[in-house]
Amino acid sequence: MLKVRSIVLLQRRWKSGAKKRWNVLQNKKNNCDRALENFDDFYGSVYGSRWKNMRAALLTRHKYIALVNNFGDTEQTCSMLEMDGAINMKSLINLAQDRLKESSNEPMPAQGQSRHEIEGKLDTLLRKQQEREVSSIYPILGEDGLSGTLPQQLKFDNIEEKQTDQLQERLPFEQSLTKALEEDVRLDENRLVDPQFGTGGLYEYMPAHSIKGMEDWVAESEHYKYYQTSADFPLNIEPETYFQYPEHLSLYTYEMGNCSDFKAPKKCLTGVLSHFMMDGASTLPPLFLQVQPGERVLDACASPGGKSLVMLQTLHVDQLVCNDIQESRLNKLRKVMQEYLFDFKERWAGKRLIFSQSDARYLDDYDAFDKILVDVPCTTDRHVLNEQDNNIFKPTRIKERLRIPELQAGILTNCLRLLRPGGSLVYSTCSLSPIQNDGVVHMALQKAFAEHNITATIKDLSRQTALFSDVFKFEHPKGLKYGQMVVPYLPANFGPMYFSKITRNA
Repeated sequence: MLKVRSIVLLQRRWKSGAKKRWNVLQNKKNNCDRALENFDDFYGSVYGSRWKNMRAALLTRHKYIALVNNFGDTEQTCSMLEMDGAINMKSLINLAQDRLKESSNEPMPAQGQSRHEIEGKLDTLLRKQQEREVSSIYPILGEDGLSGTLPQQLKFDNIEEKQTDQLQERLPFEQSLTKALEEDVRLDENRLVDPQFGTGGLYEYMPAHSIKGMEDWVAESEHYKYYQTSADFPLNIEPETYFQYPEHLSLYTYEMGNCSDFKAPKKCLTGVLSHFMMDGASTLPPLFLQVQPGERVLDACASPGGKSLVMLQTLHVDQLVCNDIQESRLNKLRKVMQEYLFDFKERWAGKRLIFSQSDARYLDDYDAFDKILVDVPCTTDRHVLNEQDNNIFKPTRIKERLRIPELQAGILTNCLRLLRPGGSLVYSTCSLSPIQNDGVVHMALQKAFAEHNITATIKDLSRQTALFSDVFKFEHPKGLKYGQMVVPYLPANFGPMYFSKITRNA
């Protein structure tokens, strides 16, 4: 038998009696929590009771559409998808066209009739946010013997300070402190406080109207000021009369309410993948761009490449320029094209398909493109609610998030200059925000006219979106002024996707 030489006693604390960590007690927020809190406040005010259904859909896994690759085994891929119960979107559109012909006498809902309601809601949101910011900086009146009048809003810039400096520059400048003391020895007696009348006035609370050291900080309320709809520039909105579904484009989806998954893409005999899966709403901007044979097209913010691939699969594009600002995003785009385009290096790269790395605000190939897709960076509403990585609601990215409308308007304004007169572009975002959607379109049209004397016509796509009503849930046209929008909806959980078609006037 083995002898027991020694016994060691180890003390161990019972875990159930231990105190919980401070971050557990305080329920520490992550990026997705911040995004949801912001959307509940913002979208809950804009969309009212409808936000509850949109919210549930955004927090649920979204549906996909399968884009069949024309450079692979096309017929076999279509047969496989149909055997799994998927429906070719072209057949659904044909049915919708027949219905519209029967009801052609019924007027379509006019666009933008209730936009004043959104203006009122955003004004209310702006006032509420400004009150929150003031109350978070200043103490409550009546506490600690403080008194005074609080400002209605904070100013986070140094405009007043610059104006004061400019005034001081105009005053006579004293050469030195010694000279000032010698010549200006008289004191201003009006500024002296007589002790017999009390010194309480010295301690009276006077709230500031600007905060030192925060000149580069952006208030949350500043974001709501970007939305304007009063047009002080020539503006024309007319119905789009032409739409033709591309003959060679095959998009497959499951019927509304069916959330089945597509099979993974397979490698074809030509070496490319059979089909590409993407959010169905992302197919609409390139479809409504209506690329025609022989046209030169720009995708201003192309990565990850799904919308560019849709345009290429129409077999209409003569030359497509895919632009993005980051090398990593362009590499991702190249990888997609190599996987789906046959003889990529020999037939496509540098010839029919050109890659460009540049900030879309500074592209200078003016009057050179027939069609432009402007799928701008945005808050990516579905992504920020479900993914922590690359989340725009990260605390260190507050300024970047609140300045997004400026970036979007800058890109759209420059793209209007890149269009040849008579050419068209489609502006799109994957956000429900009226500021990033109609608000940015308004800002860009205003800036293009004021700075470059460019006028444009908004194309109302209400009749065209009716063709896709069996697949997508659309926002009512009268709630939008310049575009249309796919809203998240559990039976058809695509989007969100806002898009506006703009034609540059000749």
